[in-house]
Amino acid sequence: MPSHLFADRPAPQPPERGTVDALITQTRRLRGGVDAVRRDAFVDDDDAQARWQRALCDLAVHQLDDLGAHLDQLRDGPTAEEQDATTLAVESSFGNGPDAPGPLSRVGSAEWNLLTDAVSWSEELFQIFGRSPESGGMSLDELPTMVVDEDQALLTTMVTGALVDGRPIDGEFRIVRPDSTITTLHMMGEPVLDADGCTASMWAVLRDVSELRRSQRAVRESRDRLQRQRRIARTEHRLAVELQEAVLPPWRGSLRLPHGGPGALDIAAHYLPSSASDLIGGGWYDALELPGGASLLTVGDLTGHGVTATGGMAMLLGALRGMAVAGIGPGPLMGHLNQLLETTVQPALGSAVCCRYEPARRRLVWSGAGHPAPLLFRGGTGRALGASGGVLLGATHGAAYDQAEATLHAGDLLVLHTDGLTRRAACDDGDQRRLLALAPLFDGGRTAQDCVRMIVEEFGEHEREDDACVLVARIGS
Repeated sequence: MPSHLFADRPAPQPPERGTVDALITQTRRLRGGVDAVRRDAFVDDDDAQARWQRALCDLAVHQLDDLGAHLDQLRDGPTAEEQDATTLAVESSFGNGPDAPGPLSRVGSAEWNLLTDAVSWSEELFQIFGRSPESGGMSLDELPTMVVDEDQALLTTMVTGALVDGRPIDGEFRIVRPDSTITTLHMMGEPVLDADGCTASMWAVLRDVSELRRSQRAVRESRDRLQRQRRIARTEHRLAVELQEAVLPPWRGSLRLPHGGPGALDIAAHYLPSSASDLIGGGWYDALELPGGASLLTVGDLTGHGVTATGGMAMLLGALRGMAVAGIGPGPLMGHLNQLLETTVQPALGSAVCCRYEPARRRLVWSGAGHPAPLLFRGGTGRALGASGGVLLGATHGAAYDQAEATLHAGDLLVLHTDGLTRRAACDDGDQRRLLALAPLFDGGRTAQDCVRMIVEEFGEHEREDDACVLVARIGS
């Protein structure tokens, strides 16, 4: 029986430059050509040469289908996370050194003559198995000695099905090479029948798919890790949102403080999330009626994002409320918050402004820690009640904070806000200038909720690298 064609040529090199669409078109055209050759190769079941050529064409079709799928993904473009995962996986699978194996598979072929016990292996197959050509090809009985224990039953089933039942072979198994490395082989083959319909020989094409399977496994594991990280991130985001909602004031719309008497405050506030991240930051706003009829007004921000930031914010805001109810003034209160941040397990920095308003005298006492000063709007104009004062909370041991006073009038509007309403506000005081420019719109006896709505309309669509808070209080008559 004449020897069949051996598939021992190396895999083709990747094409040079060209657009992805052009490569896809070339791949599809090439696949169509291989399909045509495969149809022409199948002439007669007794034609061993044609059956062999058809098997090689089947293998080429598999490879072209894989290439087409990869090119489609390249054209559509993976997400940044998937691209990073794939890059890491391929690098870990193929290595980066000069001796690292390439990603292209090797293909070899073999024929076992059952009548003469002759074995014919291609040169490439000897390289795949790590055997020297002088040792000769392995018989079907010897082949399982190189197969890993877990795959021996699979190989036996494939070979038995071909020799006894005449079924084609199409499956994978692993071998242990003489150098102890494990290689995964994809085997395709068929039995060859003689004139009486008995199995005379069996041929097979074997492809080394070790690197391909390693890369696929590494990509799959990387994607699994990414999915786990996404689940963790979603869980942390949900916890941060729930913690923020539990800590920030429960009132929606406007609030009046104190609940009775002259000079009451009409208060409204709003939280603006970051447009650059889905993570919840450590920003807060609060308004609280204090013993004796005074009111607490505060906004602030803690560095960081996620559960850690919102947890730290909850701690700070709880401490702030407790000290304000105990009668501690804004300046000393800031000093205590600074000391509290110094002793926390999770280091963090914070900025805040804290105001105490006494309606009977319309007296405002306030103090800030690395935070924009309150803005006062009166008669269609606006101004800051001083410069940003005090160092950031948690930045300096034993820091002391001054406090300032101002007398407010009926109809005055007080605006407290955090940095970050716009992208560059922290660098050029853009937030303050744009807020002050809204003074004519604030005039005319509008409610605090109306003014908050104007601020949100002015800043809501702008890109922000961090979340921001704004609180508005109008002084009643």
